[in-house]
Amino acid sequence: MADLIIRPATEADLEAVGAVTVEAYKADGVVSGDYAKVLADATSRFRDAEVVVAQDESGTVLGTVTVVHPGTPYAEISRPGELEFRMLAVSAAARGRGVGETLVRAVIDRAREAGATHVVLSSSEKMLAAHRLYERLGFTRLPDRDWSPTPGLKLVAYEMPV
Repeated sequence: MADLIIRPATEADLEAVGAVTVEAYKADGVVSGDYAKVLADATSRFRDAEVVVAQDESGTVLGTVTVVHPGTPYAEISRPGELEFRMLAVSAAARGRGVGETLVRAVIDRAREAGATHVVLSSSEKMLAAHRLYERLGFTRLPDRDWSPTPGLKLVAYEMPV
């Protein structure tokens, strides 16, 4: 996408990061219960993980992803030597313009820089468009790490060697 800037989030971005994340997950129909509060809480993610944003030339946050190291508060399935990402989100207005792919590629680059062996993630089984993106970029299913954080919600795992 032309003129897309990928950079670490700043405190000034956190409200927009939370709003974009909630909007994206609601659009995909995967927000239930208190999870909207978790998605909106970009401040905690900013404190305990690496929050990355995609912005346009005007400074509008179009998307975000949270980069997580094993053993940290936001880690779900990562193991030593792996980098995990969570809460990949693209605003409704920016969907279909390559923002999500650019953010995932930034995570892969970050994993290489960190010396990680793999990038891993969990995704709702309902997020089929995201799964197509991951598979197109070279991620493969990691069924032995599929899990369910709450009854009725199945998360499927993916990995990619870096």
